[in-house]
Amino acid sequence: MSSATDPWGRVDEDGTVYVKTSDGERVVGSWQAGAPEEALAYFKRKYDTLVTEIGLLEQRVKTTDLQPQQAQQGIDRLREQVTEAHAVGDLDALARRLDALTELVGRRRQEVKAKREHARHEAREVKERIVAEAERIAAEETHWKNGGERLRQLVEEWKAAERIDRPTETALWKRLSSARNAFTKRRKAYFATLDDQRDEARRDKERLVAEAEALSGSTEWGDTAAAYRELMRRWKVAGRASRDVEEELWARFKGAQDTFFAARSAAFAERDAEFAGNAAEKEKILADAEKLLPVRDIRQARQALRAVQERWEAAGMVPRDQRDRLEGRLRKIEEAIRGAEEQEWRRTNPEARARAEATVTQLRSSIEQLEKRLDKARGSGREKDVKDAEEALTARRAWLEEAERTLAEFS
Repeated sequence: MSSATDPWGRVDEDGTVYVKTSDGERVVGSWQAGAPEEALAYFKRKYDTLVTEIGLLEQRVKTTDLQPQQAQQGIDRLREQVTEAHAVGDLDALARRLDALTELVGRRRQEVKAKREHARHEAREVKERIVAEAERIAAEETHWKNGGERLRQLVEEWKAAERIDRPTETALWKRLSSARNAFTKRRKAYFATLDDQRDEARRDKERLVAEAEALSGSTEWGDTAAAYRELMRRWKVAGRASRDVEEELWARFKGAQDTFFAARSAAFAERDAEFAGNAAEKEKILADAEKLLPVRDIRQARQALRAVQERWEAAGMVPRDQRDRLEGRLRKIEEAIRGAEEQEWRRTNPEARARAEATVTQLRSSIEQLEKRLDKARGSGREKDVKDAEEALTARRAWLEEAERTLAEFS
């Protein structure tokens, strides 16, 4: 067997394959099946595999949230493979890339540690805020239902927060528990004087009823409806009077609301009748607009849509029960035209076209090289190399067919 050399390795006359490193040459294998050049090519492919694996790990470290421990495990595994690699190539360069990646992971580890410390600091602030609010509720809150519910929410917020150092956690939890106990004692004392509370609730609700009855004849529909919602909110938090008083006051309160909302419904019905003509006009506008679909000329469709939108605004308001349906039909037309514009932009995107062309060129070049390799293998009677080349060609031709279809979409 003759010998062959390469910048990063050589094959001697007895078929022993060497790789060159900064520490000198070392044996990576032997080759008896063919020409020395084929041996170098074989061991170069093994080197290329290592290059690919290191590149993939670099990409994961730089573009994903891969944990530093997992990243370091991957680096250690690849470093061992590079150190013992049966491959021909610049193994020192791969080791340097792994060194750089180790430094990056080290910085990432420090960042993770800093983030963890920051999270603990934030958790302490959160729990201190929870305790402060609980203590305020325990000392000041007089709406027992709201206060009790908020304390329960604060306990859930506490559980959801990150844990902090044990002494601080314990001290803050004791303060939170004390605040809850204090609130419970105050609430029990309050309910011990429930008659006073009921009298207060009666007075509050009598005022609410008076306000509700004063508003029942208003024609300021929006403001008055909002006012009734606020009165209802205040009614719910005012507490309960004695049962017979509660029922009598509620009947008056609800009667005032019903009077107002019945008048508003009648007014809206009259207004909707006036808007019926506007709805008919918008039906005509939609009929014209829907003729723009499917979109054939994007520029013409966009101009026509602007005219449709102007006519739509000029047509005015429509009955409430038709508003969503009509607006929905117009939105579908607008979305279809916008989608056509986006599709046209993607189709004419020069960067995407350039990528598609580069992919096709690369695959054609790869197929040409594989065909030469196949011819050479057939000529030498190397059945395994023939099979490998045929399988690679089949895959590359399938990829090329798909890439050419993608490129054709830009024409």
